[in-house]
Amino acid sequence: MSMAKIKKGDTVVILSGKDKGREGQVVKSLPKDGKVVVSGVNMISRHTKPSQADPEGGVKRREAPIHVSNVAIKDPKTGKPARVGFEVRDGKKVRVLKGSGEVLNG
Repeated sequence: MSMAKIKKGDTVVILSGKDKGREGQVVKSLPKDGKVVVSGVNMISRHTKPSQADPEGGVKRREAPIHVSNVAIKDPKTGKPARVGFEVRDGKKVRVLKGSGEVLNG
């Protein structure tokens, strides 16, 4: 699935990896790398030394980017992963779910 088909704010399902089956919102899209950051998914720990900017230091947890091929948009009707295509409706190019034919917002 190309980057244009998954956008910031979309609810996606993880298709593979340690978080397979989990869902989350796309927080950030990284089109150059072909990756997306999904809230609460693919968490990594970074051990940071105390510094002036962060006097506390310690273990910081955050989301790491996940490849766009490992996520699929969640169908709002069925709750299952769905493929996305483009159609021109009323003179506008819109994203359409392949299974249900439902138009995605945006």
